[in-house]
Amino acid sequence: MKFGVVVFPGSNCDYDAYYVLKKVFNVQVEYIWHKETKLRRFDVIILPGGFSYGDYLRAGAVAKFSPVMKEVIQFAKNGGSVLGICNGFQILVEADLLPGALITNNHLQFRCQDVFLKVKNTESRFTKNYNKEDVLKIPIAHHSGNYFAEEHILKELEDEDRIAFQYCNSKGEVCDEANPNGSKLNIAGILNKEKNVLGMMPHPERAAEELLGSEHGLELFKSLIG
Repeated sequence: MKFGVVVFPGSNCDYDAYYVLKKVFNVQVEYIWHKETKLRRFDVIILPGGFSYGDYLRAGAVAKFSPVMKEVIQFAKNGGSVLGICNGFQILVEADLLPGALITNNHLQFRCQDVFLKVKNTESRFTKNYNKEDVLKIPIAHHSGNYFAEEHILKELEDEDRIAFQYCNSKGEVCDEANPNGSKLNIAGILNKEKNVLGMMPHPERAAEELLGSEHGLELFKSLIG
């Protein structure tokens, strides 16, 4: 199992993802520069958080045109596993690998805090080590994490069990009070139709050691490692 972590100009969570894979799990992992055009040697591609290309125009809008994203799109279409975290989720949406849009938080504030997530899907390669309805504590750090999609897309996500995580309170209740950004249906993470692409706003790589206050992100990486 070999992981690749894409590095865009402006990425700032690439080392976090690399560290968890290399130091916590001791698996093979390499950085992938945004100009890279060959990804066949990897089993999993991670698009990390940060501010790719300065988030000019809007978050993720410029990164989708980078050379590596042409290869990431093909990699995903060929069945490869792609995980987009925070800015990575925004890039996946801009690149049409996931539906909907990530817009400015409804309170117009940057939010950096721990949140609670309810696990909704346990049938994907990213979530198979979780139990349905598990409540996770994982941090967020974003200004444009407000997930929006038209009603027919939201219904499709629900009907096809493609909502991976929802924001909830500590008791597992999905409610407005637990929603940190205004996302429709309290969506924190979604899957594509084939369930080999996951985008999520919370940072599981920042919840992979007890020293950081939570180890609830570990099972996501364990699920991918197999």
